[in-house]
Amino acid sequence: MSEFKVVLPDGSAKEFSYQPTILDVAKSIGDRLAQDTLGGCFGDNPEVKDLRELIPNGETLKIITKKSDEALEVIRHSAAHVMAQAVQELWPEVKVTIGPVIKNGFYYDFDTERTFTEEDLEKIDKKISEILKRNDEVIKEVWSKDKAIEHFKSIGENFKVEIIEDLDTKEVSIYKQGEWLDLCRGPHVQRLGQIKSVKTMSVAGAYWRGDETKKQLQRIYATAFNSSKDLNKHLANLEEAKKRDHRKLGKELGLFYFHELSPGMPFFSPKGATVYKALQSYIREKYIKYDYQEVITPQIFDVELYKQSGHYDNYLDNMYFSKIDDRDFSVKPMNCPGHCLLYQQEHKSYRDLPWRVADFGRLHRYERSGALHGLTRVRTFCQDDAHVFCRLDQMQSEIKQFMTMLNEIYQELGMSNYKVFLSTRPEKRMGSDEIWDNAEGALEKALKDLDVPYSINPGDGAFYGPKIDVVFVDALDREWQLGTMQCDFNMPESFKLKYVSENNADERPVMLHRAILGSVERFIGVYLEHCAGRLPTWMAPTQVKILNITDAQADYCKKLAENLKASGVRADLDLRAEKLGFKIREAQLERASYIVVIGDKEVEKNSVAVRLPNGKTKYGFTLESFTQTLKSEIDSKSLKSLFVENIKDDEES
Repeated sequence: MSEFKVVLPDGSAKEFSYQPTILDVAKSIGDRLAQDTLGGCFGDNPEVKDLRELIPNGETLKIITKKSDEALEVIRHSAAHVMAQAVQELWPEVKVTIGPVIKNGFYYDFDTERTFTEEDLEKIDKKISEILKRNDEVIKEVWSKDKAIEHFKSIGENFKVEIIEDLDTKEVSIYKQGEWLDLCRGPHVQRLGQIKSVKTMSVAGAYWRGDETKKQLQRIYATAFNSSKDLNKHLANLEEAKKRDHRKLGKELGLFYFHELSPGMPFFSPKGATVYKALQSYIREKYIKYDYQEVITPQIFDVELYKQSGHYDNYLDNMYFSKIDDRDFSVKPMNCPGHCLLYQQEHKSYRDLPWRVADFGRLHRYERSGALHGLTRVRTFCQDDAHVFCRLDQMQSEIKQFMTMLNEIYQELGMSNYKVFLSTRPEKRMGSDEIWDNAEGALEKALKDLDVPYSINPGDGAFYGPKIDVVFVDALDREWQLGTMQCDFNMPESFKLKYVSENNADERPVMLHRAILGSVERFIGVYLEHCAGRLPTWMAPTQVKILNITDAQADYCKKLAENLKASGVRADLDLRAEKLGFKIREAQLERASYIVVIGDKEVEKNSVAVRLPNGKTKYGFTLESFTQTLKSEIDSKSLKSLFVENIKDDEES
């Protein structure tokens, strides 16, 4: 007689006379599935459970195999143990601490007097390969807390003892592989042979539990993949990422700089400011199309504003403060409280909503110095920020409009590969559970109605409301959170915002916070890396670079530059007495969209020769046809060269 039932994703069920583990269910389906099983997920919970975990009666089970998206989490969790084992087999005196999975890999912190070197990493990689070939079974044991403390004390692993003593539990799980064991919650593979490819990456210093007052440890970063092919692709992407690093490109292209007297706060050069303003102008065009009104709000507010908005209680550590005339002020970290004040300035009825206001105001947020990273993590920035104040019955159409607008912009920018997440209530938040239920439900309904695939990102909402977060996947398969739509019932309540309904009653509006590019600074950093520094012509600082072959063409080049600039084209001259090949090379490094070369033949025929992005040169363009095609490319915001697309290839002469 069956006592336990497990429901599979297709709705079918498996019945057992005992409480099965995830692996038991896999074995009941087939031997091959059992061999490939790495773990499982229960119900709608995305957390991967260890394959040895018992399944509650009636639970839905998704089995995780090496082909599953979640497989790498299990593989890397187990690989961290293998790396720790390898280190201790090489240097038995080294003590282990913690080794979590992180994005694109994992790390393990070690307590040792030695400083790990590149040669040490090679030794560790070799030892890891040896351990994987042993293909030891991974065995889970449950020990009492006292037994675990006694064991780790006996072998001098005092960091493990501290961890166990801090646990609010009577029992702990221990995972063994051969003679080596470690404290861990899992999940882990069945056998070490299921881990196919591991590579140590780098070494860094780290403080125990991130506390600068505690002991400094050696942290080894590493990664693991399902195959050597996947690992090699990852390593190739890392090398390409070094070439595309926006900090490197920004310096080479002369776009932005940083100075120690203003840490984390970028300076944009004239070229960088051109890119910045081009993006803002592009978004402003969309504001006209989608009926947004742009506003300007103050930079500094009395802290009473942030006490009212909830920022003082929930965002204090990220804010800058100053005392003026014996009053406490803060530079704004967000535009939303100021927009609430602006909303209050005029009485509004149901006919005035939705009220869509956009603001490119500069924001300031405190970031730890160790977290600063070029343009992608700064202390001052501006967003393509906007807030929509609407009625409850308008929420769904406003969320739909946001997703439509975002998709249009991302497609036009060549960013078609993106993911959508629903980020739910964080632990530290304002407002009642009922308010959060309504807000989360509204966002989820909109995504389902739009048939937009999405994943749940539990606990990652803003303190005032849940979010739709848009994560862009760039040319190197890296993920960047950029766009967001946040549903807020709390701030309108805090500011007592209202509008007069059709029934002549005061009603509370809903506040939707939204950005599409996100921080303009961060977006530029991400987009530079995505495009490898070659921006679309409409955004490029230098759209045409004009080169002469000899001084005899200088006047013609100057006239050409004047004509192009009069047409609104960003054209630069290089009339230096240098070899043409040298000047072409420098213009290429500058990522000029087009390079125009002028010789005697071009002067004689009143024409231009154009070097295209594909490396070919096309001859015989009249100034009018060149300007017309170029303007068409710029005005249409084309991502491709219209010269390459529309003009038949000619042989270089």
